[in-house]
Amino acid sequence: MFGALASKLFGSSNDRKVKIFRPRVATINDLEPAFAALTDDELRAKTAEFRQRIADGASLDDLLPEAFAAVREGAKRTLGQRHFDVQLIGGMVLHEGKIAEMKTGEGKTLVATLPVYLNALAGKGVHVVTVNDYLAKRDAEWMGQIYRFLGLTVGTIVHGMDDDERHAAYACDVTYATNNELGFDYLRDNMKYDLGQLSQRGHAYAIVDEVDSILIDEARTPLIISGPLDDRSDFYNTVDKFVPNLEKSDYDLDEKQRIVVMTEAGTEKMERMLREAGLLKTEDLYDVENVSVVHHVNQALRAHKLFTRDKDYIVRNGEVVIIDEFTGRMMPGRRYSEGLHQALEAKEQVAIQPENQTLATITFQNYFRMYAKLAGMTGTALTEADEFMDIYGLEVVEVPTNVKVARNDEDDEVYRTAAEKYAAIIELLKECKAKGQPVLVGTTSIEKSETLAELLKKEGFIQKDFSDPTAFAGLFDDDASATDRVFAVLNARYHEQEAQIVSQAGAAGAITIATNMAGRGTDIQLGGNPEMRIKAELADLEPGEEYDRRAAEIRAQCARMKERALKAGGLFVLGTERHESRRIDNQLRGRSGRQGDPGRSRFFLSLDDDLMRIFGSDRLDGMLQKLGLKEGEAIVHPWINKALEKAQGKVEARNFDARKNILKYDDVMNDQRRVIFSQRIELMKDENVAETVKAMRHAVIDELVAKHIPANAYPEQWDAKGLHEAVTQVMALDLPIEDWAKEEGIADEEVRERLFKATDAVMDGKLEAYGPEIMTYVEKSILLQALDHFWREHLVTLEHLRHVIGLRGYGQRDPLNEYKSEAFTLFQALLDRLREAVTAQLMRVEIVSQPTQPELPEMHGHHIDPTTGLDEVAVDPVARAGRALGISAEDIAALDAAGIAEAVDRDPANPATWGKVGRNEPCPCGSGKKYKHCHGRLS
Repeated sequence: MFGALASKLFGSSNDRKVKIFRPRVATINDLEPAFAALTDDELRAKTAEFRQRIADGASLDDLLPEAFAAVREGAKRTLGQRHFDVQLIGGMVLHEGKIAEMKTGEGKTLVATLPVYLNALAGKGVHVVTVNDYLAKRDAEWMGQIYRFLGLTVGTIVHGMDDDERHAAYACDVTYATNNELGFDYLRDNMKYDLGQLSQRGHAYAIVDEVDSILIDEARTPLIISGPLDDRSDFYNTVDKFVPNLEKSDYDLDEKQRIVVMTEAGTEKMERMLREAGLLKTEDLYDVENVSVVHHVNQALRAHKLFTRDKDYIVRNGEVVIIDEFTGRMMPGRRYSEGLHQALEAKEQVAIQPENQTLATITFQNYFRMYAKLAGMTGTALTEADEFMDIYGLEVVEVPTNVKVARNDEDDEVYRTAAEKYAAIIELLKECKAKGQPVLVGTTSIEKSETLAELLKKEGFIQKDFSDPTAFAGLFDDDASATDRVFAVLNARYHEQEAQIVSQAGAAGAITIATNMAGRGTDIQLGGNPEMRIKAELADLEPGEEYDRRAAEIRAQCARMKERALKAGGLFVLGTERHESRRIDNQLRGRSGRQGDPGRSRFFLSLDDDLMRIFGSDRLDGMLQKLGLKEGEAIVHPWINKALEKAQGKVEARNFDARKNILKYDDVMNDQRRVIFSQRIELMKDENVAETVKAMRHAVIDELVAKHIPANAYPEQWDAKGLHEAVTQVMALDLPIEDWAKEEGIADEEVRERLFKATDAVMDGKLEAYGPEIMTYVEKSILLQALDHFWREHLVTLEHLRHVIGLRGYGQRDPLNEYKSEAFTLFQALLDRLREAVTAQLMRVEIVSQPTQPELPEMHGHHIDPTTGLDEVAVDPVARAGRALGISAEDIAALDAAGIAEAVDRDPANPATWGKVGRNEPCPCGSGKKYKHCHGRLS
C-alpha cells in the first residue's frame, strides 16, 4: 500500500530512470532545424567529422546528441520516418547497454539505428542480432538505407554463406545476423589454422532484437558443432555383449520415468567383465579416466532395457529407424545422440554408423557475455528482469509508449472442460467475423492450432492456403469480410511466409490462428499492411503507370478496411490457454493496441489446460460443480487472474533456477574454453613458436625424470631402464641412460641437462635442414592440430561426466563441486597429454614435401529448438538427397515431417511414382498447394 502511494507521489523507479533522458531529448530536438538545413553531402560528411573527434579523444556520450540528430534526419530523407521522442529515449537506453522494453508497434527496428550508428563510429563493428534469417535480411535492407546514406557499410550474415562472404560482412560497420550464425561463426573461427581465415573481428557491441526470446528461450539449449568420430563399432559390440549377462538384481528399472541404473552388484559384475576385456584404463570403473566407458555402458543398458523394437524403433533395410512416440511415424534421417543410436545398432546387430563427436560447443549465455557492451530490445522483459540482471548484468528499462495504450485487457474465462472452452471460442469468432473485427488467436502449440482449425472447418469456415504470397489479393475486399468465412493458420515454420500472413492479420474480419511465438518481428497494422501486400501482389509488375494505379488501389482498400476494423473495436487477441510464462502471454496481448489503436484481449481457459491441471484442477472442478456451474458457463473474476499469475510466477522461478544450474556447469567448461581459444589465437599470432615448443619439450623431460628418479634417491634406486624406455618412446632417442646411472656422482639434474641437450640438438638439426620458415609452419600446425584433437576428446569426456556426476549426490557430495574438481583434473591431464604428443610428433617429424594447410574436419551445426525438441539447423540425409535433386528446403522439411524419405525420387508428372503422400505435404505435382487441397482432395 505504502509502495503504491510513494509511486504516485514520486513516480516509480522506472519513471525516474526515464526522466534522466529527457534533457538530452530536448537537446536533440533543438539540433533538428540545423541538421535539416544541411545538404545530403554535408549530412554524410558528419560521419567523418564524428570519427575524427573520436580519434581526438571525444567519447561516444559527447557525440550522442549530434549523432542521434544525424540519424533522425537520415531516416526522414531515406525512409520518410521521423524518430519519436520516446524512440530517442529507447536509443539512449540501448546505448547505455541496457534492455529497452518497448510495446509492439513502437518501432524498435527504427530505434536501434540510433545507438548502432553512434557505436559504429568507433570502428570496431556493431552486431544487430535477430531471431531468423528473414528478419536479418529484411532489417539490413530496410534500415541499411539510413546507414549507407550516412556513409556506413552494412553486412548481413545468413545461413549458407561461405567464409569469404562472412569475412566481408563482419568487416562492415554494421552487421545484421541471427544468434545461431554468430555463435557458430565464433566456434568455427576457433577451429581455423590461420588468422587470415577468421570471420569475426571481435565482440565490441551487440543489440539483441527480441532479447527475451534469444537470451532466455533459445538459451535453454547450447550451440553444438559436431563431426563424425572414428569407427568404434568393436567397442559398442563388445559392451553390448556384456548387458545380457546382467540379471534383474543387477539394475533398477523405472519404466514410468524411463530410467535404468546399475545396482552395486551390477557395477561389480560389469567392472569385472570390462577389466577382463581390457577396456578399463584404471581398476575402478568410476575413476574419472573411465568416464566415457561408464557413459557407453549406461547407453547399452538403456538400449536393452528401455527401448523396444517395433515400438520405439524398427529395423528396416539394415538400419535402426526411430518411431515418433506422438505420431507413430517413422523418422528416417533422425538419430539418437550421445551413442544411444549406436548402442541400439549393436543390440540389433546391424551396421554401426559412426558416432558424431562434439567438436565445439557454447551456450548463448556465454557467447553473448563476451561482448564488451550488450543491449537488447523487446516488448516483454520486465517479468524476467531478475534473470537478465543475474545472468547478463542487463538492466531492464520500460520505455513509455508514444500514444497511450487503449487496449482493454479483459478477465480470463474459465470453463470446466476443453470442449466447452472451444465451443465458446468458436461462438466469439463467429461474432467477430460478422461485425468485421480482426482476431488473432494464440495457441501454445502447433497441434492445438490444428485442433482449433478442424473445429472451425466443421462450422463451415474455410482454411486458406497462404503458401502463395498473392493469396491475400481480394480476400478481404471491402464488404466481403463480413460474409467470407476464411481463416489462416500460422505455425511458425517458414519465417518469410509467416511475416506475410501476420502482416495482414489486422484486415477487417481476418481470423489468424498462430502459435504464440509466430510472426514476432512483424507489425500487425489495422486494415492490413499495404506495403507488404504491394510487394507480394505486384512482384511481377514493372514500375510504371499500371503499377502505381494498382498500388494506390491496395492502399485505398487497406485504408477503408482500417476504418471498418476501428469501428469493430480494433484487433481482438484471443488466448486459448495460459502459457507457463507470463511473458509469452504478454507478448500475445501486446500484438493489439498498436500506436494508440483500440483493441481487446481475453484468455479462455479450461480445467483440462496444462497450467490449470498442474495447480489443483480436481479440487477446483468439485468446487465449481458445488457452486452450480452449468455446462457451457464460465467463471470470470479478477481473483482467478491473480491466482494464475502467482502460479506462473512459481513456474518461472523454477525454470530460472534450472537454467541457472545448467549455466553453473557450463561456466566450468567456459573457463577452460576461453583458455584454449585464447591460446590458439596467441599461437596463430606468434611469428615463431620455437620457444613455446622448447618449453613443452623440457616440461615433458622434467616429468619423465621426476617419475623415474625419486627425489634424493641413490642412483641404484633409480628406474634407469624405465626412463630409457620412456625417452625412446616419447623422444625417439636411444640414449645410454642406464650407463649414466652407473657414473660416480651423477645426479638427477645432470640427467635432465643431458636430455635437454640431446633433444635440443635434434631440433636444431631439423631447423638447419628445413629452414626456419618451414619449421615454424610445421611446429604451429602440429601444435594447433594436437590442441584441437585433445580439446575435442576433452569435450566428450566432460559431456559424459556431466551425465553421471549427479549420482555423487547420493553420497552426500555436491555434484557441482565434484564436477569442478574432476573437470580441473581432466584439464590438467589434457595439458600433460598435449605436451607429450607435440614433443613426440616434432621429434619424429620428417618433411619430404612442401607442407600444406591442415584441413578442417567435416562439420555439422546443431541447435535444438527448446519448444519442439527438433534440430533447427542440422542437415539430415533426406535433406541432402533433396538438395541434390533440386528440391527446396521447405518441401524437404514437409517431407521429413511426414516421415517419407523416398519422396525425393518422385516424378511430379507421374503420380505412379509418388507412393504414399502425407495429407499436409506439398503436392508432388509442384502446384505449391498441400496434397489434401490438390490431387489428394477428398471427392
